[in-house]
Amino acid sequence: MQTRAAVLREMGLPAPYAQSKPLSIETISLAPPGPGELLVRMTAAGLCHSDLSVIDGSRPRVMPMALGHEAAATVVECGAGITAYAPGDNVVFSFVPACGHCQPCATGRAALCEPGAKANVAGTLLSGARRLHSGGGDINHHLGVSGFAEYAVVSAASAVKVRPDLAPEIAALFGCAVLTGVGAVVNTARVTPGSTVAVFGLGGVGLAALLGARAAGAGTIVAIDLQPSKLELAKSLGATHVVNAASSADVVAEVREATRGGAEFCFESVGSERVLQQAYAATARGGMTVTMGLPHPSKQFAISAVSLTVEERTVKGSYMGSCVPSRDVPRFVGMYDAGLLPVDRLLTHRLKLEDINEGFDVLARGEAVRQVVLF
Repeated sequence: MQTRAAVLREMGLPAPYAQSKPLSIETISLAPPGPGELLVRMTAAGLCHSDLSVIDGSRPRVMPMALGHEAAATVVECGAGITAYAPGDNVVFSFVPACGHCQPCATGRAALCEPGAKANVAGTLLSGARRLHSGGGDINHHLGVSGFAEYAVVSAASAVKVRPDLAPEIAALFGCAVLTGVGAVVNTARVTPGSTVAVFGLGGVGLAALLGARAAGAGTIVAIDLQPSKLELAKSLGATHVVNAASSADVVAEVREATRGGAEFCFESVGSERVLQQAYAATARGGMTVTMGLPHPSKQFAISAVSLTVEERTVKGSYMGSCVPSRDVPRFVGMYDAGLLPVDRLLTHRLKLEDINEGFDVLARGEAVRQVVLF
């Protein structure tokens, strides 16, 4: 069959993207689902900094690629061997397909699935196949999803079923922003009631972490960003203190003052080694610094080695919020239903597929939390 999709053929084209148009809306061929795969009709797909990092070249991927990884869809057709899904089911996607059999999967660390990571780097589905084609050549899949398209074929290992009345533009956010941000708080850091928390960077992931910290019962929550509008939103979502990094003379000092000597848990979501160093410097003795961002692979993080010992510090990476999607997506949706995770507050823009390049300009300027393409 044929489908329209946003295809990236060259990384590193300059902004503004409304002019350079790195994403071209093309009609491409979509092969039927193979064994263990699903044909889905996309209903919504979020614009994430992980997509932007592929567009600007800071997260190199194989080209050409049909972009998009944070998405919700309806199942149209099931490949051979599928028993857990049926046409008409509503699903969201995790951006690491979990094979369920490798050592990380077997120990509950689905975000580190080894075959899933290999497939993501190669631009294939979990099976190793590519189902997208154009002009006689292959189009690579983005993180097993390629959500900026009307239709897609995905591995069933990438899908999680959700209730049918969950609005698509909200459902999509659970596939990346919520998994990554809330998961970092409740799974990676295991934030405790009454603790002090600082969140550096208030995009979709950072604000989801703030929501997770509030739901976990954190007593003091400091939110740090460059944009006044995001700081105001953070206050309305439960931040007890905010720091404008654009005007602050000393961000670390302000965080340490607000937390009486440093936050027990500091979360970095910017993808900047400089901001990660700030987060580490703002962390209390005995505290934990958690990074959720994706810096360029060439960037290095330098700290005082002795501080790890004499201050009993912990630095942890958190990929996909250390989540098991089949467990955590339903859990987080339940928390949303109970009013504990007002994820809908993260949605700032609704777009058409044709407006996607302009949407990435807005994201690059820091003027959006989550924009969602509706199909």
